[in-house]
Amino acid sequence: MGLSSFFKNLFGSAKESATDLANQAESTFEQAKEAAAPYIEKAEAFTEETIAKAKEASEPILESAAEYAHQAKDIVSEYVEKATDSISDVIDSVKEKASDISTDTKTIASETVVDASETAATVEDKIIDETKEKE
Repeated sequence: MGLSSFFKNLFGSAKESATDLANQAESTFEQAKEAAAPYIEKAEAFTEETIAKAKEASEPILESAAEYAHQAKDIVSEYVEKATDSISDVIDSVKEKASDISTDTKTIASETVVDASETAATVEDKIIDETKEKE
């Protein structure tokens, strides 16, 4: 039985030591928490002040950015209108030139057909004349 009492004493004292350490750790944690509370409050106050200052400092910049954005929009809109007008002019010019070319092509084709018809008629007359002469 000496061995069992040895183990009981060994594990019993280890259990007590672990409980004491846990209690000490909890106490130390509470002390650290209490000591850190003022610093946490200061950090929160500093953060809030910094955010407020950043908002205040950024307001004029945001207003300027909005103003420049509106100016850029107006300028771009003006150029879009000019570009649209220019593109319309180019399209109209292309249509007009295509129409002129189409008309010229029709005229040339008609003249070619007439010339070919006249040439065919002349050749036909020569053939008829030559045929009559041979008879």
